[in-house]
Amino acid sequence: MTRRRISSFTPFEALASFSRAVVDGDMVYVSGTTGMDRETGAFPPDAAAQARLALGHVEAALGEAGAGLADVLRVVVYIADRADLMAVCEAVGEAFAGILPANTTVIAALALPEMKVEIEVTARIGSAAR
Repeated sequence: MTRRRISSFTPFEALASFSRAVVDGDMVYVSGTTGMDRETGAFPPDAAAQARLALGHVEAALGEAGAGLADVLRVVVYIADRADLMAVCEAVGEAFAGILPANTTVIAALALPEMKVEIEVTARIGSAAR
């Protein structure tokens, strides 16, 4: 199977030369994705809202790849402020309830001061049905 690249056409993808997701065989690798509102170009001030937006962007990329959140095997969550940990965990927990992927959560500075959360996932197309 040919490697396929998925773009969401954000300025960051062009600037840093990366794809939102790469499909290789039945594997899908979704790049770190933030909670920027694509219509306004702004980040909500609330970390949980950013997490939900980021997860929506991740889900859209997975959908374009032929997968869904249920196919996610691993999620990595980066949070800029430890104080936002529980709110972000709740948002991630809602998205992955019953799916239970492997999860790593890291507190780390993010690329822009207004970014509060960044989420990346690895999925296998059709794995939820197996």
